[in-house]
Amino acid sequence: MADKFIYFPKKSRKGFSLVELSVVVIIIGVLAAFGVPRLLQSVERSKASESFKYLASVRAAQERYQARQGTYASDLTELDMEQAPPKYFSVGSVGAGSTGTLEDSWTLTLTRSGASSGYGAYTVTFTEDGYDSATSTIDTEINPQST
Repeated sequence: MADKFIYFPKKSRKGFSLVELSVVVIIIGVLAAFGVPRLLQSVERSKASESFKYLASVRAAQERYQARQGTYASDLTELDMEQAPPKYFSVGSVGAGSTGTLEDSWTLTLTRSGASSGYGAYTVTFTEDGYDSATSTIDTEINPQST
């Protein structure tokens, strides 16, 4: 009667329970809910900075042109700039600015083309004074000049 007890080996537990997996999925979902919009905002902000860089280059070239010719250029091809047109924006035409004449004012608007991460179509406008916030429709969340 020595060995009446039968010993069963313990079952080894492999894998995760449904509760553990659910908790992990919920945590990943919460992190994604906060992270994805910030990522999209960052991407759109970098694309918007392309328009500001281009328009700053146009502004500098316009100032050089005005110093030589006594008036601002009505066509961007007349300017001495090597800046390539922006990839994510369509370039409008140069127009007379606040004074109504190209002799002492100008304005140029770029319009966001293509999908914009939920921000819709927006515009960025520069004048002889620089960025024109009154006529630009860019959201402050993605505006590189609003920090």
